[in-house]
Amino acid sequence: MAGFNTRLGIGLMIGASFVFAMQDGISRHLADTYNVFMVVMIRYWFLAAFVTAIAMRQRGGLRRVATTTQPLLQILRGLVLATEICVMVAAFTLLGLVESHAIFISYPLIIAALSGPILGEAVGWRRWAAIAAGFSGVLIILQPGTGVFQPAAIVPLIAATLFALYGLLTRFVSRLDRSDTSFFYVGIVGVIYMTPIGLWNWQAMTGPDWGWMGALCLTGALGHWLLIKCYEAAEASAVQPFAYLQLPFAAVIGLVVFSEVVRLNVVAGAAVVVAAGLFTLWRERRVRR
Repeated sequence: MAGFNTRLGIGLMIGASFVFAMQDGISRHLADTYNVFMVVMIRYWFLAAFVTAIAMRQRGGLRRVATTTQPLLQILRGLVLATEICVMVAAFTLLGLVESHAIFISYPLIIAALSGPILGEAVGWRRWAAIAAGFSGVLIILQPGTGVFQPAAIVPLIAATLFALYGLLTRFVSRLDRSDTSFFYVGIVGVIYMTPIGLWNWQAMTGPDWGWMGALCLTGALGHWLLIKCYEAAEASAVQPFAYLQLPFAAVIGLVVFSEVVRLNVVAGAAVVVAAGLFTLWRERRVRR
């Protein structure tokens, strides 16, 4: 499509995936020691300041960016995303980065499965077959009915479901609201939601860990900025497959920094999920064309 630079968009998506993997590693480090709600709250303090600064630089300023005809949906989006972040960070402490991400990457399949009943989109038999195959990959990872099944493995699956719901709500509100309005509400609703919860669970933090907290905030802002620039540069359908690179990036951090162990069933299941997700994205792109 004219005006798009797909190669630049792909590079920005790869960069965003790497930065978000770094953010997840820092989140795991902090959440291993401090309360999850406090960590997420401070992250939202910085994000709220970031989205406000961006809004003030837009044409029409803060008033235009904050104007929406669907405030309840925007608020719901913000609440769902903040909850998902808390659940996913908790998953990092329970399962580690590798297994959490291996299960979480099923969210595009959940979006595809729910896009019919929620958004009224047509989902053909090929995509339903890919969705079924993808969830068989999740079952390979979870190993239900075996002695090694961990109930904690359900936690990243809950996070994936919440993130899928957030993605569907984002598609829905995008019919009427601009992307900068939706981004603004993510930060503002999240900080209002998380601040009382995080302050209630406040814990004193060491000097070095405040440095890590600063790095967490910066990676969050940088990752979102890269995503914004990515979607300005290229079509979402062209760059979305490269978001799966967050899994190997996070896996390397988990293996090298946290000495996590990769089980064979996790590798096999994740491969099935990624393959099914890529096929679903490809079919969706073909159908739209």
